[in-house]
Amino acid sequence: MNYLALQILLESSFPARPTARYFIRRKPSQVPDEPKSKSVTYADAGVDISSGDRAKERIKYLAQKTFNRNVLGGIGGFGALFRLDLQRWKTPILVSSADGVGTKLKVAFELGMHHTVGADLVNHCVNDIAVQGAIPLFFLDYLATGRLDPEVTESVVTGLADACKANGCVLIGGETAQMPGFYADGEYDLAGFIVGCVDREKMITGVNIKPGDVLIGLPSTGLHTNGYSLARKLLFEVAGYKPAQYVSAIKDKAGAALMKTHRSYLSVIQKLVTAGVTVGMAHITGGGISENLPRILPKATGAQVEIGSWPVLPIFEHLRTLGQVSQEEMMRTFNMGIGLIAVIPAAKFARAKTILDRAEEKFHVVGRIVKGDRHVQYT
Repeated sequence: MNYLALQILLESSFPARPTARYFIRRKPSQVPDEPKSKSVTYADAGVDISSGDRAKERIKYLAQKTFNRNVLGGIGGFGALFRLDLQRWKTPILVSSADGVGTKLKVAFELGMHHTVGADLVNHCVNDIAVQGAIPLFFLDYLATGRLDPEVTESVVTGLADACKANGCVLIGGETAQMPGFYADGEYDLAGFIVGCVDREKMITGVNIKPGDVLIGLPSTGLHTNGYSLARKLLFEVAGYKPAQYVSAIKDKAGAALMKTHRSYLSVIQKLVTAGVTVGMAHITGGGISENLPRILPKATGAQVEIGSWPVLPIFEHLRTLGQVSQEEMMRTFNMGIGLIAVIPAAKFARAKTILDRAEEKFHVVGRIVKGDRHVQYT
């Protein structure tokens, strides 16, 4: 076989691969670049951490103004530390309470008045433990809102801090929660927790209350922090008043009358306790006299309260008229002008009167303890 025949045979058996010039290179189809999505932050969900951090720095400053030597550490730890002074308390009993401001906050939102609700909360909690003879030690708050407004937060906490300072109490910590979608814009909720101390032998529990003891009532400034759902309905829905509207029947603007600060009775309570002239005290809050006074009555006793023995504030009389509210309903809803009732043994009444007169504290004899089944009778 010659060379040419061999070449033909090989080419027919093993075809040559096409050279590179025979390939058509196709560019990949042009897929448009996907837009790079923005990184989502907590702020996009409604929680502004940076704003919250700035507010917390201001809160720290306000709280630290209330500190005393018993506070260990500062604001920001996982738990607040407080040293109990065992030189002051020989047989210490801790007394605690928790409460909120309730729908009084709705009026605060309407008026843009936030600096008094902190005092409402602190004073309410202080009174609750003071009636058992306790002196407040420290207070913690809980402020929750949909969107944090630093100015509103500072105003609320300023009220808390000022009231704590006035009551000799430390604003030792708390929680500020941003909860977008949970609260309406411009609204928040406010609650507090207090701890106080009393020596065991000085506790006031009502166990020594007996028939014949005298009931003295100390005036309230207004509704304090209770009965606001009914009051708002009567004033703003039934009567149609605006919060800033002057109402001649109460000699005040509707909103201003409702926003009067819940009074602290700590100073006068301590005077009565120190003198040993009271055997029981009731803070008249939600439920009025009807439901709060029985809380301190021992078995086989009752309370006889004389209607008309104290001046009822105009705001309560007007609410009664607006809603044709029954006497029973008024007495179990509002404080009716009496924010605190102290039970005084008849033999110690003269001494108690002297103490209150020297303190320039107004009071009214509103009734007596009688035999009964732990209920209040109105005469």
